[in-house]
Amino acid sequence: MAKPLLEFTDRGIYCAQGKFYIDPWKPVDDAVITHAHADHAYWGHKNYLAHHLSKEVLYYRLGEINLRTIEYGETVTKNGVQISMYPAGHVIGSAQIRVEYKGVVWVVSGDYKTDDDGISTAFEPVKCHHFISECTFGMPVYSWKPQSEIFTDVNNWWHSNVENGIATVIVGYSLGKAQRILQNLDLDIGKVYTHGVIENTNEALRRNGVTLNPTERITSDSSKEEVRKGIIIAPPSSVGTPWMRKFGPYSFGYCSGWMAIRGAKRRRAADRGFIMSDHADWNGLVSAIDATGCECVYLTHGYTASFTRYLNEIGFNAREVHTLYGGEEEDARVTEGEEVKETAPSGDVVKEGAQ
Repeated sequence: MAKPLLEFTDRGIYCAQGKFYIDPWKPVDDAVITHAHADHAYWGHKNYLAHHLSKEVLYYRLGEINLRTIEYGETVTKNGVQISMYPAGHVIGSAQIRVEYKGVVWVVSGDYKTDDDGISTAFEPVKCHHFISECTFGMPVYSWKPQSEIFTDVNNWWHSNVENGIATVIVGYSLGKAQRILQNLDLDIGKVYTHGVIENTNEALRRNGVTLNPTERITSDSSKEEVRKGIIIAPPSSVGTPWMRKFGPYSFGYCSGWMAIRGAKRRRAADRGFIMSDHADWNGLVSAIDATGCECVYLTHGYTASFTRYLNEIGFNAREVHTLYGGEEEDARVTEGEEVKETAPSGDVVKEGAQ
């Protein structure tokens, strides 16, 4: 029996023929990266290959790595294996990795969402024989509202807070949700202020040529009265810290797909929970897998057991595999002095953000 083109190993997804790994979690010589979230892009590899729009964020997070970037649809060949990238729709720069050798095609989706958020390049189904998929929200209870409805709620909430003289703090991951929130806010209501981790990521994306709405970094000199008239975008790591409390009184909103589950908002102590995810919902997962026309689908993280069972029941050849993906990104730890540091998995400080 022929050896599969891609294997699941204790270091990551490995292509023996091409001698490279996809999103490895242990140091390797050649790593192909789907996107810049911390559970997919680790420090310590000798060589990195990623999409062009991930370039500056990877440098910001990982330091001066040996990085090559390509565009969607561009092909790189390693030992006869063709590697190309296609939009995953997850966050800016996210890519599905298409791997082909002797007519056999595998696609590693990384993380993805099928709804177009207007800022990430929209997801494109890629035909393949074998499809490696996440299933973070692989349960029928997860069904996302149209983005326009979500941001109507967000902007109405913000406007009400301004009228009542209280600050508005909206929380989302620094890569992905923060930019999605920023691009959909009604700027007629007020200015957008950002936590340092968010602004560092925004600046990296702007260096990469991404056009984002204007923001103002919060510093020790920021006027509490002026900030209260706007909206603050903050990372999850800021929740409950002195940094956030100093803006009180405030209303705190949390953006996450987990808000679809009763009690999630309460557990995060949020005043408002907005059901917003950069992952595919139940219908999105099923439709994406079906669109590949794959002979076999491998489920890497999320509701893998139940979703595998469901896909097999409706006629797919699905298998559950073990990986270390799915932790979402870890935002930098917040200190009262607002110094922003990001560390490599080894613990070495590799990037220090400006005040």
